[in-house]
Amino acid sequence: MTAGHSHGRIAFQGRPGAYSDLACRTAYPGWTTVPCETFADAISAVHDGRADLAMLACENNLAGRVPDIHALLPEAGLHIVGEHFQRVEHCLMGVPGATLEQARKVHTHPMALGQVRGVIKDLHLTPVAEFDTAGAAEMVAKWGRPEDVAVASELAAELHGLTILRRNVEDAKHNTTRFYIAAREPLPLPEDRPIMTTVLFNVRNEPGALYKVLGGFATNGVNMTRLESYMLDGSFAATQFLLDVEGRPDRPNLKQALAELEFFSARFRILGVYPQSPFRQPKKAGAA
Repeated sequence: MTAGHSHGRIAFQGRPGAYSDLACRTAYPGWTTVPCETFADAISAVHDGRADLAMLACENNLAGRVPDIHALLPEAGLHIVGEHFQRVEHCLMGVPGATLEQARKVHTHPMALGQVRGVIKDLHLTPVAEFDTAGAAEMVAKWGRPEDVAVASELAAELHGLTILRRNVEDAKHNTTRFYIAAREPLPLPEDRPIMTTVLFNVRNEPGALYKVLGGFATNGVNMTRLESYMLDGSFAATQFLLDVEGRPDRPNLKQALAELEFFSARFRILGVYPQSPFRQPKKAGAA
């Protein structure tokens, strides 16, 4: 299933107009977006056929990792079939007719509040944390008070009939969220594009286990782009790792590295093999 297929349904966690909704519409124009309360609900929507794909936020370059994914994906039985990078462009919005001078309180998600400190200070606004950016826009629209403004996406302003008072109010202009795209079945891999592989593994609880597991990637010349560790079941002894590497498991270098990983790890699972996003390409060209 590809972006060219114009009648699909794609699930996301959040309210209509959330950045995940925007990511769905950017990656799959013409698809119907399916808002879900939680990541687990978005995954269930794919499982039970209410959606063909799920757009799941996994990390933000400023805020770090999204913690639920490593726990939900392995049990979900879904496959990662793609990745998408979405620029986060925060807009300050109010009810029609409202002005910046009237603004007193700004409502948005706590993470977004941390990303717009400059405008809060400039306009002497009182920050109010809400459960989600698009939800904050929805509430501001419902209240109809010029003193209440929201920080959310341009899409949220459009969906809730709000006026954008100032664009790009984020402090860092390179604020980007990465998403995994998950489906019930893996998709055929294109031959002409670089590929990513996402792996989940547990190391044996013995000295040097992680060193041995990761050594195979170095000796086989495989580039690792992400390594996250998570405690299992609240135990300080057992650790699970989520790993993103460049390459395909059926090619010699990665095949050999994964064979070494499997030998030294207690449990090992490939969560997905999928095309790299074009977003990665320009950065690599300029890398040292």
